[in-house]
Amino acid sequence: MQVGGVAVFPADTVYGLACEPSDKEAVRRLYALKRRVPDKPAAVMLFQPSLAFAALPELGPRTRDALLALLPGAVTLLLPNPAHRFALACGPDPDTLGLRVPELPPALRALADVHWPVLQSSANLAGGPDPRRVDEVPAVVRQNADLVLDGGELPGTPSTVVDLRAYEASGVWSIVREGAVATGDIASRLAV
Repeated sequence: MQVGGVAVFPADTVYGLACEPSDKEAVRRLYALKRRVPDKPAAVMLFQPSLAFAALPELGPRTRDALLALLPGAVTLLLPNPAHRFALACGPDPDTLGLRVPELPPALRALADVHWPVLQSSANLAGGPDPRRVDEVPAVVRQNADLVLDGGELPGTPSTVVDLRAYEASGVWSIVREGAVATGDIASRLAV
């Protein structure tokens, strides 16, 4: 993939788009491919939970325990971001970072060798259906991406978005969007 490149890739939920999170041109291209307004936040994806701790050293012990309980998995975690890391992924709220660490099925385990973060979003047009297969990724997106990885058919339900921004101080969390992981499952993992 070239500098400024955008890739279509399989995750544990749906097909996504990925690019270098600090490359303004790549992020601009990703948003343009999706026809998404640039002030809507994306998430940063890492392919190993340990990389999340290295990338976000300021996370407190309660939040780290929550990450250990929830990751890897089909969740996007909204985390406090006091250091304003990965600013291009944060949209208008640099104090919040969306984080994903997918649970890779056997066919996609090679992605675990990716040791750097990527800015990611679903590989659909803004507001469109989430693609389960490469051929469901809009043709304009596939044709204009620099790399397309086919991981076969995916479950097709997007990640559950869990807000952990107040978790360190109060233990309070909430579901912003229920998706692949049920609220009850999140609750049981965080109750440990």
